[in-house]
Amino acid sequence: MGVIARLKEDIASIYHRDPAARSTLEILLNYPGMQAIWLHRVSHRMWKANWCLTARLLSTFSRWLTGVEIHPGATIGRRFFIDHGMGVVIGETAEIGDDCTLYHGVTLGGTSWNAGKRHPTLENHVVVGAGAKILGPITMHEGSRVGSNSVVVKDVPANTTVVGIPGRAVAQPSEANKEKSARRSAMAKKYGFDAYAVSPDNPDPVANAIGQMLDHMHLMDANLQALSKEVQAMGGDIAIEKLPQLDVGEFSEAEMEAAEKRQKAMEEFDPII
Repeated sequence: MGVIARLKEDIASIYHRDPAARSTLEILLNYPGMQAIWLHRVSHRMWKANWCLTARLLSTFSRWLTGVEIHPGATIGRRFFIDHGMGVVIGETAEIGDDCTLYHGVTLGGTSWNAGKRHPTLENHVVVGAGAKILGPITMHEGSRVGSNSVVVKDVPANTTVVGIPGRAVAQPSEANKEKSARRSAMAKKYGFDAYAVSPDNPDPVANAIGQMLDHMHLMDANLQALSKEVQAMGGDIAIEKLPQLDVGEFSEAEMEAAEKRQKAMEEFDPII
C-alpha cells in the first residue's frame, strides 16, 4: 500500500473513532497521536536499515513534538490510533496489530533488563484505556480491552475486559453474558436508561445495581403479563396491554432539583456514633 493510501486510511480511522474530528486538515495539524505514528514509521524503517542512531534521534524529536515516545524498534500495524497522545510510551519489542486504540498515559513497558522480547504484544482490535500499564512479554489477544489506570502483567484472552491492579477479568465471552446483555439493553431502552451503562460486565457498582433492577423489572413485567392473560382467560376484566414507557421528561425540573438536593444532603450527613 502506498504512502497516500495509508495516510487516507489513518485519517478515515480517526474519523471513525473520534467524533471531535471535523476536517482532514485538523487531523493532520492537531492530532499528535497521528503525527507520532507517522514519524515512527519513518524511524522504524531507519531502524530496520540499521541506521539506529538516526532512528533514535527522530524518535526523540517525535517525543519532544508530540509527547508520545515510541521506540523505533516497535512494530505497529495498520489503522493504529493514539487518542490525545500525551504520556504514551511504547517499548522496543512491543508489537501492535491492526485497528488498535491507545489513550493518553498508556505504557507498553518491560519488566526485565535482559535482551530479547520483553514488551507486550497487542493483537488486532485491542483497546487500552487512559493511564493503563501493560508490562512484560505478555499477549493481549484479539478484541481484549483494558480499563483506565489498570496494570496488566498476564496474558488476556480474546474479547475479555480487564480492570484493576493487578488486572482482573470482568468480562469474558459467553452465551449467558450475551443473552443477559441483549435483555438488559432492551429493558434499558424501554425504560429510558442508557444501555451503555447497564452492561452485565460493567465493573461500576452503580451500573451493576441498575442492571440488577432491570433484570428484576424484566421478570416482574413478564410475570404480570402471564398473570393478566390467565385472569382474562378465567373471565376477569383485566388489560393485557404492555406497560407504558417511562418518559424521563415527565419529571419536572423542580422535582429533579429537589432530588439532587436530597442526595447531596445524604452525602454530606456525618452520623455521630
